[in-house]
Amino acid sequence: MTGKRLKIKSQPTDSTCGPTCLKAIYDYYDLPIELDRIIEEVHSLETGGTLEVFLGIHALDHGFKVKMYTYNLEVFDPTWFFPKPLDTKHIIEKLQQQIEAKKKRKLEVACKAYIEFLQKGGKIMMQDLSGNLILRYLKRRIPILTGLSSTYLYKCAREYIQEGKQHRSDILGHSEGHFVVLEGYDKETKIVTLMDPWPDNPYSRDQRYSLSRDHLMTAIMLGVLTYDANLMIITRKENHDELTNGF
Repeated sequence: MTGKRLKIKSQPTDSTCGPTCLKAIYDYYDLPIELDRIIEEVHSLETGGTLEVFLGIHALDHGFKVKMYTYNLEVFDPTWFFPKPLDTKHIIEKLQQQIEAKKKRKLEVACKAYIEFLQKGGKIMMQDLSGNLILRYLKRRIPILTGLSSTYLYKCAREYIQEGKQHRSDILGHSEGHFVVLEGYDKETKIVTLMDPWPDNPYSRDQRYSLSRDHLMTAIMLGVLTYDANLMIITRKENHDELTNGF
């Protein structure tokens, strides 16, 4: 496995954190693809930004194996995974049934994306979010791309848009989503190191910083407010089984 250190670019716009994180993963695995191309190819939501599942679809289309741990109860029901997970075919059927039953636009977009993700060979799991789960991959130098709440991550005021401009307000604002890449985890101190594409984050100008595990995991769980709350594992097909055996 590569011993390279992760590097991340600054996201070029407010809504391109996802493709920028995906670019960092691709660079780590030596896939030569420009950020502008990734931004153009990754599906964008009508409201701006993207969902982590669209990043996963892009990775699948470029020859990677992709596994996602989800905590998004807006899309997935726990009974689809516990006590025994449904197979891919039946999860797809459940997602199709949910589209027909609930008739919500954003939910429909998300469900259709997850169906495509599964049809293309992506894997979806639900497992307790813990330091051990994060360590499971980071100790093998497998980076983790995660969709979380930037509002909680940064402990900042919520945001709203007025006349095309973004503003912060503790009264008018709404929770905002964000993507970062997890790079390292110290089991003794319970500190996680991550790479953040947002250059104006409150923690570090070089976009690499460390947070407590509990703070990070809370931010990940609150990503459900923007239809994420996921951990995504992207690996090359040729070493996927070796790296993720038993996971």
